[in-house]
Amino acid sequence: MSIAILRKLGPGLLFAGAAIGVSHLVQSTRAGADFGFGLIWALLLVNLFKYPFFQFGPRYALATGESLLDGYKKLGRGALIAYFILNLATMFTIQTAVTIVTAGLAVNLFGVTDDVVLWSIIITVICLLILVIGRYKLLDNLMKIIIVALTISTIIAVVIALNNDPKSMSLVQILPENSVGIAFLIAFMGWMPAPMDISIWHSLWAIEKKKEEKSFDTKGGLLDFNIGYLTTIILGVCFVSLGALVMFKSGETFSPSASGFSSQLISLYTTNLGDWAYVIIALAAFTTMFSTTLTTLDASPRAMAKTTKLLAGNLIKHSYIFWMGVLVTGTLIILGFFLSEMALLVKIATILSFITAPFYALLNYLLINSKHTPKEWHPSIYMKILSWMGIVFLIGFSAWYLLTL
Repeated sequence: MSIAILRKLGPGLLFAGAAIGVSHLVQSTRAGADFGFGLIWALLLVNLFKYPFFQFGPRYALATGESLLDGYKKLGRGALIAYFILNLATMFTIQTAVTIVTAGLAVNLFGVTDDVVLWSIIITVICLLILVIGRYKLLDNLMKIIIVALTISTIIAVVIALNNDPKSMSLVQILPENSVGIAFLIAFMGWMPAPMDISIWHSLWAIEKKKEEKSFDTKGGLLDFNIGYLTTIILGVCFVSLGALVMFKSGETFSPSASGFSSQLISLYTTNLGDWAYVIIALAAFTTMFSTTLTTLDASPRAMAKTTKLLAGNLIKHSYIFWMGVLVTGTLIILGFFLSEMALLVKIATILSFITAPFYALLNYLLINSKHTPKEWHPSIYMKILSWMGIVFLIGFSAWYLLTL
């Protein structure tokens, strides 16, 4: 993919940058290490059934010129209030999870200190400065290059791992039966490829892209999204494969601490590519997680600021800065309690994301098929059928998990 093509990509690649984080670096690798290739079915199914609802974000935004949040209000204030409550309940754990993983990678990459809390604070401050000063566009351009580099290095690592592995791997698919396995399955699917509310972020990004580039229309926005979405699927399979080929039945398990896990994660690459690749892989993984951390730190406050404005007008001055301060404060408080339990924190965040997914799926489906969306951009009958199947899938799995608690 040439630099010229990369420059034309917009919200779709931002979506990929936000998605290729904990769900891939942590959850997919762990899935391969614990279950081999046995959960590939879950990865592919959840990507298939979530696809319509993620796609409806840019579809609605570019067809109407407004975000999904504006659309939710048109469906009724109750929908917007429900979003406000759900986002308030999940945004702190999500931000903490991505920050602590980024901090763990920083410990292994820079080696200045092994204090994960200190690194978390440093990373958060840097993100704040970037967002406040308005230099996100610079990182956005850099992130595109880093994602390509990470994609290439990941695929190479998988190919070499396949060649180095003399034993045949079973492709038999597994449905976990015990409570621990079921909890992991729900957590795995919760953030694969990303939390469902990223569709709201995507709609906001699409509007911003349209302001910068007038030719960025609905058709181009959907192509842009599809490229980003396909990238997340391919890398998801790659990370599962790495975990399966290098760690499955090896007797080694992932550490629950951020720094310990990050060290093991990077060794997955260096074991296959060689020690020469350590800095390259560590930097690529860190930058990927850093851009995820930055994206979530920007998007959650931006979405909350938009929501409060729609619900209460300009009640809060500088609401974007206000919500950013709230998010940072809550993140640092939670981090203090879950410092040594990165795995538990990720599990909590991903499970919360999965059981709230049906809510966003239903709202997005109702909105894209409503009078508020131009008829020519209503989904096809095939997309509607896939949407219905997706809603049943998400509700069914959420109910299954809750019944097994």
